[in-house]
Amino acid sequence: MDEILTVLEECDSEKIIEKSRFLTYSKHIESEEEARAFIADVAKAHPFATHVCYAFVADKSGNLQRFSDDGEPQGTAGVPMLEVIKSKGLREVVVAVVRYFGGVKLGAGGLVRAYSSCVAENLSQAKIASLKTCVEVTITVDYTGLDALQRYLSTRTCLPVSCDYGEKVATVVAIERAQKDAFEDGLIDYMQGKVAIAYGEEYYRAFPVQEK
Repeated sequence: MDEILTVLEECDSEKIIEKSRFLTYSKHIESEEEARAFIADVAKAHPFATHVCYAFVADKSGNLQRFSDDGEPQGTAGVPMLEVIKSKGLREVVVAVVRYFGGVKLGAGGLVRAYSSCVAENLSQAKIASLKTCVEVTITVDYTGLDALQRYLSTRTCLPVSCDYGEKVATVVAIERAQKDAFEDGLIDYMQGKVAIAYGEEYYRAFPVQEK
């Protein structure tokens, strides 16, 4: 996978439905252990809550999915929450919804709508990031070619990593793996061949998703 979507930062939201108070929390996680630790922290912060329901997708492939109704009627909380996460195409995300019962029963259909809407609204407010597979590129040039290199990099989508000023200048940037060939061909052409290129490790980096 060259790209997945996830939440970039923690997001909290609140909603009152038929006198019940719903508090929703979402966060980026990278394992089931991280997800469960987050849920435990939420539950600890709300010891008198009626329910602390949750759902998460803890891996990049979308296969590691878990949920809990935490005492709500079966299928009225955890599954609807998980379905919202999946409908938005998100991965490595945990969502917990805390409910303080307000005295009015919502019924099965009302609960499904309540938990679904809480998660949908929370994730709509959250900052979404695109995790893209990147490769590190070490670009070495003479000092006379540094200005030209910087101009070229300013025209490309790349993330700075480091720069070493020695006998020559070695600049390390992370670029999208899918753009590797185009980046290299363009760089060699722009620098008229006066550049050395070496590739390093590959990993995921977060790119904020621009609002449309």
